[in-house]
Amino acid sequence: MRGPGTGGAVVVVVVGVVVELVEVVVVGGRDVVLDDAGVVELGDPAEPVEPLPEQPAVASTSTSRTPATALRRTRCPVTRRTLRHRRGDAAETYAAAMAAPVPLDRRVVTDLEWGVARGIAGFRWLALTWAAIVMYLTRKQIDGPVLGIALLGAGLLVTATTTVATVQRRPWVFHTGAVVAELAVGASMLLLDGSVYEKIHSQSVGSAWPVAGILMAALVGGPIAGASAGVALGVARWIGAQIADWPTHPGSMSLVSSGVLFAIAGAAAGAAMDLIRRAETQVAQARAREEVARTLHDGVLQTLAVVQRRSEDEELVVLAREQELELRAYLAGDRPQAEEIGAALRSAAARIERRDGLRVEVLFVDDDPPFVSPVVVDAISGAVGEALTNAHKHGHATRATVFVDIDDEVFCSIKDDGTGFDPATSPAGAGITHSIYGRLAEVGGRAEVDARPGAGVEVRLHAPLRPKR
Repeated sequence: MRGPGTGGAVVVVVVGVVVELVEVVVVGGRDVVLDDAGVVELGDPAEPVEPLPEQPAVASTSTSRTPATALRRTRCPVTRRTLRHRRGDAAETYAAAMAAPVPLDRRVVTDLEWGVARGIAGFRWLALTWAAIVMYLTRKQIDGPVLGIALLGAGLLVTATTTVATVQRRPWVFHTGAVVAELAVGASMLLLDGSVYEKIHSQSVGSAWPVAGILMAALVGGPIAGASAGVALGVARWIGAQIADWPTHPGSMSLVSSGVLFAIAGAAAGAAMDLIRRAETQVAQARAREEVARTLHDGVLQTLAVVQRRSEDEELVVLAREQELELRAYLAGDRPQAEEIGAALRSAAARIERRDGLRVEVLFVDDDPPFVSPVVVDAISGAVGEALTNAHKHGHATRATVFVDIDDEVFCSIKDDGTGFDPATSPAGAGITHSIYGRLAEVGGRAEVDARPGAGVEVRLHAPLRPKR
């Protein structure tokens, strides 16, 4: 009977990677909570409060995070520290919290995604139980029992750890590293199958357990990530069959079919999740419009109507009418979504000129830009409008230039000749946080604000041609 040999060493390495990952993400993280009372809380509330060190002056700020109102609980891998401040004094604390390093793939996980993750956790337990039953029933064919038990033990470690994290809603489950670690364990089961069994058999070590890693990759990364994970496990199974010391080997068609089916499963799961997310977003937007409509109908809309009837200022009447029409269109869900990006930005610039008198020039590198998704167009035009409003309202600018370059992504720069500001002493306000950072984050983009006192402000927007979930 063969000992575990090299296969056992591989399992030890894989288990070590999983343990290190769990330790770093769970023990080394901290919570950042923004509650409805305006309390910013970092770390474990049970720990003693430490003073907040001074933040170094920064000439520009950049973010692709979700807006603060949408943020409820994320994890940041930095030193634990608890801070509490009430709204009014919270701006400095909030700026410090947002300055903490956050991995690029951090994001707010929705209830839908947590539900799917719990379903995958249940699948892991069922698949692992079946794999243990299969190993017991085929024990007479096993040539490396220690290695087989070690592989199932690694699967048990991943299954138990991710289940607890999913139940407790720990966002690290959706971290790329966690998904890769699970795929590594599944690939090890397929690679070392020939070291566990002495001859060709019906089911590999782990049975269907490695498929959970494919499903998780599809959930986190979408169709391409799911298909890539399926191809990777298919290649692992093919290599495992080639290095197995069996009298006969599985046919090439069987191995290729396994890889293709893995890839199809990953791509289909990712595509299904994208469709479900899109439907969830549409339902949430409809509910939000209904709630806002109930709140605003008897207040803002009637006030705008009164302004139109009683004001003698023609510009104010026109502005009130435009705002009323836009608000009613939004509440009805019939805002035009197919507007070309050039027309949308020129329309936003013209609206600011009429309202505030700010001279705005819109420049495109290419007069015939490629197609940009209407959702992205809406996000960029809204962010540009907010940037121009801030230029006039806070920077007292008289001129602004909107420069747009569209290639693999949409790049938009809004530069004004206003007074500027010092980012170190003036944290981002609600307008920048929600109307600029928030809009770009919703489509998978990011925003940068470059400001210096007396030198105006430049807002740089980066967005994909199509929204990223």
